[in-house]
Amino acid sequence: MANLIGDDIDEISRYVSDVPPAHYTVKIESFSLLTKNSVDQFESGEFEAGGYKWKLVLHPHGDKSKNGNDHISLYLEIAGTDSLQPSWEVFVVYRLFLLDQNKDNYLTVEDGKWKPRRFRGMKKQWGFDKYISLKEFKESSNGYLVDDVCVFGAEVFVCKENFKGGKGECLSMIKSPVTYKHVWKIDNFSKLDAESYESKIFNAGDKKWKIRVYPKGHGSGEGSHLSPYLELADPAALHPATKIYAEVTLRLQDQIYSKHHSGKVSYWFSASNPEVGGPRFILLDNFKQPNIGFLVKDAFIVEAEVSIIGVANAFS
Repeated sequence: MANLIGDDIDEISRYVSDVPPAHYTVKIESFSLLTKNSVDQFESGEFEAGGYKWKLVLHPHGDKSKNGNDHISLYLEIAGTDSLQPSWEVFVVYRLFLLDQNKDNYLTVEDGKWKPRRFRGMKKQWGFDKYISLKEFKESSNGYLVDDVCVFGAEVFVCKENFKGGKGECLSMIKSPVTYKHVWKIDNFSKLDAESYESKIFNAGDKKWKIRVYPKGHGSGEGSHLSPYLELADPAALHPATKIYAEVTLRLQDQIYSKHHSGKVSYWFSASNPEVGGPRFILLDNFKQPNIGFLVKDAFIVEAEVSIIGVANAFS
């Protein structure tokens, strides 16, 4: 389950997510050799997200200029800015990931309260001086460093961009978001032979949504997992610049003991990114266990909870 494991000290949110980073992953082998060879900083290759180029900047034993001693410091930096217009500004919501190789989930760190950060000529880098303590990182039971290998990742969502003389958009955050819930019962699991199945369309906010389930798994979970997703029912109807920031919980009901299995994530939906889900949500072997209660009389129940946190629209 993806749940909050820390509090918002200095508006930093730390939680565990089952969903892998959407935009970039960097695997580091022989991590200890970075320190041994006095590598104070490592910059990843460039990757694209939201129409811009980015890179991860890692300080393996802390950015000492920012009091990151005894920690790993991890930052997101915008790259390729020479081609941008003068006085450029890009407002971004981002999150940085660290894989727990024991549990196959991710420590996820982001600025709390969904606060966008402004990247500009004078401030091209944002991140966390104390992303994780070296003691916690190296503790073998945590699974972050296994056989001297670790995996970091990033998601980058551009929510506003300003250029001198250019166009703009408005990001509206919702003060008291309402949680919408849709429950879908699926019968005859053993006879499901299509790649995926869709629920009836339901409303959350002023948008239409649907649940999609891959009975035999999807992506990295194909053939071994049950993979549920939440998706916009008609993404083509959205303006290309519209983005919807939502908190999503997908839940598989335990019909016997009420020990439900769920995952939670916050995500920017758009016409080009219309879905989010868990390719490795639950192992089919566990799902089918008769003494657990997920599959009863060849039927199972999937729930989706959706809270719309904010909407970004282009200026008309």
